[in-house]
Amino acid sequence: MKKKVVLAGGTGFIGRYLEQQFTDTGYEVLIISRQPQHISWDDKNGIIDALEGAEMLINLAGKSVNCRYTEKNKREIYNSRTITTETLGEAIQACYNPPPLWINSSTATIYRHAEDRPMTEANGELGRGFSVDVGKAWEQTLFSFQLPRTRQVALRLAIVLGQGGGVMTPYENLVRFGLGGKQASGNQMFSWIHIEDVYRIILFLQGRDDLSGVFNCSAPKPVTNRELMKQVRRAMGRKIGLPAPAWLLEMGAVFIRTETELIFKSRWVFPDRLLKQGFRFKYPAIDQALRQIVKQ
Repeated sequence: MKKKVVLAGGTGFIGRYLEQQFTDTGYEVLIISRQPQHISWDDKNGIIDALEGAEMLINLAGKSVNCRYTEKNKREIYNSRTITTETLGEAIQACYNPPPLWINSSTATIYRHAEDRPMTEANGELGRGFSVDVGKAWEQTLFSFQLPRTRQVALRLAIVLGQGGGVMTPYENLVRFGLGGKQASGNQMFSWIHIEDVYRIILFLQGRDDLSGVFNCSAPKPVTNRELMKQVRRAMGRKIGLPAPAWLLEMGAVFIRTETELIFKSRWVFPDRLLKQGFRFKYPAIDQALRQIVKQ
């Protein structure tokens, strides 16, 4: 019988990449999503059947935060994370042979705005505000389930960089149109991770049945926004890029219907637990990560 992995919310940028990787290594990949060709979130029995005997559940479900924070959107962002996590926890409880590992997405945005020091799992300070509240509720929902046969891991994902999607598309467009300078002060920290390392971290955690709880999923060498834009320009062979002051970004965010928090917040996150447990990053530094992504 084929080994089986279940991807919940597996139709986005990260989900499509993971589906490809697991399929290529001989797994049957079952996807739970709102799209008609997949297992529906409303199909409780279908979800239980999918999880039965699976090696792993990876939950990436959640409405994109790349939108204006209207009351309606905020409600959808919150519910799309907590309700799906609850549905999965209940389904695992109903399994005779539950997956031994449940990896649930979380967010590195759960930490406060930090320009003074890096945030680790042990000494990071949680922030305040809507995005932080979402992250806290998401993790609380995951860890509210007592599952004696299933390890639970919350991956506090930094900004995921990879080819053909995610944040690389808008950054590349900025550079292409000559706007690839620093954004706002340029001092805000940018914590990131290459998508290939996300997959490698998942395999690492799968192979270590002594590990559970919260993990910062970010490269060990975060950079300032100024340095990030310089490296994107360098990777794309562009010498100069005009900076974007805060007022212009505020106007632009309204125009393209998103929030400036995605650019303004200083995320300084350090993968302390992964490094202490012996994980080695393939892409620890931003220049090599961007070279690989842009070259592709």
